[in-house]
Amino acid sequence: MALRQLPKEIVENPEFILGGATRTDICQGELGDCWLLAAIASLTLNEKALARVVPQDQSFGLGYAGIFHFQFWQHSEWLDVVIDDRLPTFRDRLVFLHSADHNEFWSALLEKAYAKLNGSYEALKGGSAIEAMEDFTGGVAENFQTRDAPEDFYQILGKALKRGSLLGCSIDIRDAADSEARTPFGLIKGHAYTVTGIDQVDFQGQKVELIRVRNPWGQVEWNGSWSDRMALKDFKMHFDKVEICNLTPDALEDDAFHRWEVTTHQGSWVRGSTAGGCRNFLDTFWTNPQIKLSLTEKDEDQDGCSFLVALMQKDRRKLKRFGAKMLTIGYAIYQCPNMAGHLNRDFFRFNASLARSKTFINLREVSDRFRLPPGDYILIPSTFEPHQEADFCLRIFSEKKAIARDVDGSMDIDLPEPPKPTPPQQETEDERQFRALFQQIAGEDMEVTAEELQYVLNTVLQNRQTLKFKMLSLQSCRNIISLMDTSGNGKLEFSEFRVFWDKLKQWTNLFLQFDVDKSGTMSSYELRTALKAAGFQLSSHLLQLVVLRYANEELQLDFDDFLNCLVRLENASRVFQALSTEHKDFIHLNINEFINLTMNI
Repeated sequence: MALRQLPKEIVENPEFILGGATRTDICQGELGDCWLLAAIASLTLNEKALARVVPQDQSFGLGYAGIFHFQFWQHSEWLDVVIDDRLPTFRDRLVFLHSADHNEFWSALLEKAYAKLNGSYEALKGGSAIEAMEDFTGGVAENFQTRDAPEDFYQILGKALKRGSLLGCSIDIRDAADSEARTPFGLIKGHAYTVTGIDQVDFQGQKVELIRVRNPWGQVEWNGSWSDRMALKDFKMHFDKVEICNLTPDALEDDAFHRWEVTTHQGSWVRGSTAGGCRNFLDTFWTNPQIKLSLTEKDEDQDGCSFLVALMQKDRRKLKRFGAKMLTIGYAIYQCPNMAGHLNRDFFRFNASLARSKTFINLREVSDRFRLPPGDYILIPSTFEPHQEADFCLRIFSEKKAIARDVDGSMDIDLPEPPKPTPPQQETEDERQFRALFQQIAGEDMEVTAEELQYVLNTVLQNRQTLKFKMLSLQSCRNIISLMDTSGNGKLEFSEFRVFWDKLKQWTNLFLQFDVDKSGTMSSYELRTALKAAGFQLSSHLLQLVVLRYANEELQLDFDDFLNCLVRLENASRVFQALSTEHKDFIHLNINEFINLTMNI
């Protein structure tokens, strides 16, 4: 049975780092996290990057307090993770990652801190080395398939190592039986290795390119020619994939003497509102978050603007214990049309993308480079399947300054003044009958309570042959009175109700328009367009909030839900307009922020 022991209980003289942090300090234990170990081994080759992740001013000597701290990059910010130094052991030996020298503990403590960052040791089972490399550096990943590698692949590897980039490699597995299977040459399939160096030697009158690869296990090694150093031609034949983590954006291009510009966008895919899936699902694709990218200047001595787009799904490893898996993600880039606001379904029906990620894949991050002419573009990140939820971080690196902003983020609601009621002498026959019904229910004072209003509305709406109608709730009628009651007595006069009635006719027609199958319900994905037609342009975040509140489990809204939503939005917007007019020096929220606040009350 494994115990948790302090280093001082395991050995007499524990050391945090002994003789420098090197790749020999990384020996795999019982945990299937070779991908993490490969990244740590690569990290030891870059002293500056290592010192940030593993602060060197820690020890078991003076100032020791039983805690250590490490730093990791997470979605565009650096987090400090503090842990105690109790480590899993069996018979006074570390169970998981350990150093070849049993007195040295920095690598085991680093593994524990990374496990805490991701929720548990269990969460570290299985992964890609590039994931941890990015968390150690904040860098940007590039992937190469060795069989399709460019002619100058050896030079690419050499320059990457000189720049301090972190490099990993692996052999693909074709099925479950391949996992950790040993090849005749001593390589392990599905196992993460680290590329630690390259060199050239003269052999029999020819230059031979060699590459040094480290196995975190440190036990099963390449047994082909050149022993621990293998020839590049053998490497390309036996390994399938190479992952390079470029440490800084300006290292992405050869001979770059200036920094790349970086823009970060944090967003979410929410089922029912902004989780539209890829272009294959045209009916919902347009509901995905849309980011407007403005490329303003050409690269020096180039015809276009170079930029890299990196889309990362957030916290999937941390959510692994709740059953979450890596989603299949990607993105597409479209020419921005001369129209404002969120692009609708018809735009994507008739316009093809200019560029896109090479593939939709279930990795934490998808990244590719592009070069497009200066101009405005719409970038749409998405999952492959619709209705899949996740938070994401979108990073855009550009040679020259670029501007990226949420298409929905800066739109405000501008409500017109409520229309005046129709004078009695101009009423139609239907309207006169409606006045008579209202008077019959209200009595001589011509005012109705919420209960009386519920009866009036249900009586009238049930006569609409085209509306598949469920009875309006009492809460809906209370909300209506709250919106329209100018006197504050909790009742509606006929004049107040007539103003609302004109709106109700408009909203009823909107609902019928978006109830495509005439089922009496509207898809939540249609809500953005319906609300826009009613005068509301909501941010994606606020739309997500509205859908979560009013849509059912099947992502549908009936008329009562739709009416409640519109009444609540209009009520909040009117309050905001009144406050901002009265207290101009004190209101610092825009309309979307104010409604967001009131929707949570």
